[in-house]
Amino acid sequence: MTDAVPLGGPRFQTEPAQLYREMRRDHGSVVPVLLDGDLPAWLVLGYRELHQVTGDPVLFSRDSELWNQWENVPDDWPLLPMIGHRQPSILYTVGERHRQRAAMVSNALESVDPFELRGQAERFADELIDSLCSSGEADLVGQYAGLLPVRVLAHLYGFPDEEGPGLVTALNDMIDGRERALAGQAHLASSMARLVAERAKEPADDVVSRMLADDSGFTEEELVQDLMVMMAAGHQPTADWIGNSLRLMLTDERFAASLFGGRNSVAEAMNEVLWEDTPTQNVAGRWAARDTHLGGRRIRAGDLLLLGLQGANSDPQVRTDASALTGGNNAHFSFGHGEHRCPFPAQEIAEVIARTGIEVVLDRLPDIDLAVPAGSLSRRPSPWLRGLTELPVRFTPVPAL
Repeated sequence: MTDAVPLGGPRFQTEPAQLYREMRRDHGSVVPVLLDGDLPAWLVLGYRELHQVTGDPVLFSRDSELWNQWENVPDDWPLLPMIGHRQPSILYTVGERHRQRAAMVSNALESVDPFELRGQAERFADELIDSLCSSGEADLVGQYAGLLPVRVLAHLYGFPDEEGPGLVTALNDMIDGRERALAGQAHLASSMARLVAERAKEPADDVVSRMLADDSGFTEEELVQDLMVMMAAGHQPTADWIGNSLRLMLTDERFAASLFGGRNSVAEAMNEVLWEDTPTQNVAGRWAARDTHLGGRRIRAGDLLLLGLQGANSDPQVRTDASALTGGNNAHFSFGHGEHRCPFPAQEIAEVIARTGIEVVLDRLPDIDLAVPAGSLSRRPSPWLRGLTELPVRFTPVPAL
C-alpha cells in the first residue's frame, strides 16, 4: 500500500474533520493506513461500509488471531493493549460464546438501579466540586471529568471507595499508552482479581457478584478480563463525553442560556458531541475471515479493518442536512453497531454519569466561564480517543457543601 496514510500525527489532534474529508476525497470510503511500526490496515470511513462491517460478524470477525501481520508485531508494540492478542476477554470472543458473555455482562449491568446510580454519581461529583469550588478556578478535565466516571464505576462493581483514586491513576496511565501503561494495566488486573476472589467467597449486591452468579460457566480469569474491558470502556469515553460537552456549552452561544439555569440543552449538547466530536474516534477492529471486497477495495483474508466511527458519523452521503441528524437523532456510530456494540445498559450508565456530572457543574458553579481563549484548548494526540488535555475555567468562589 504505497499511498497509505500514517494513522498518527498532530492533525488528529488539531483538525480531524478536515483530515477525514481529505482521506475520503483521496481514497474513498475505505482508506489504506499504516499503524505504528508501518503495519498496514484499512480505515473504514463510509457510513454504509461501516454498517456492513459491523453487521456481518462472520465475514468481518472480532477474532484478532486471524490477523495476517502478527509475525511483524514486536513484543513491546504500544498498540498491543488496544489490538489484543491471545486475550480471553469479551472483546475477542466470537459466535455463541460471545453472545453468552454479552448477556452475562448486560444482565449484571441491567440490575443497577438508575436512581441509586444517579445518587452515587451526584455524591462523587459533589465531592470533586467541593475540592475545587473555593478557589475560583479549575481544570474541569484533570480535576473533575477525568476522575468522576471511574469513581462511580468502581463503586458499582463493588470496590471500597478508598480504592477509587488508585484505580483512576492506573486507568489513566493505561489509556495514555506511554511508559506507565503496562504498570497501570497490572494494577487494574490485580485489583480486579482480588475483588473477584473476595466476591466469590462473600457475594454482595454489586456488579461483580452478579457476574459470578451467572451459570454459563465462566472462569474467574475470564471475569477479570471482562471487568477490565468494562472499566476501561466505561471510564475514558465517558470522561471525554463530559469534557467535550462542557467545552461545547462554554464555547457555543446556542448553549449560553443553559449555563445560567436552563437545563434543556444539556442532553442536546451531549448528543451533538456524539455526532460531531465523539470521544471514541476510531476503534480496532475487525479481521477479514476471507478475501472480499468493500467500498471498491480488495480486502485480503486476515486484513485488519479499523472502525472509523467519527468519519462515518460525518459521511456526507448520510449527512445531507446537519441539523436533521443531531437533536434527538441517535443513528450515530458512537456506541458501535452490531453484536459487538456497547451493551445498552452500559450506554445508559455512561449517559447517567455524564449528564449528572455536567448538571452538577452547572448547578454548583453558576457563573462558570472559560479561562482561556477557545482556540487555545488542545486535544490529546491520539487517533483513537478524542478528548481535551485540559479545560481551564474560572467562576465566583463558593463554599463547599
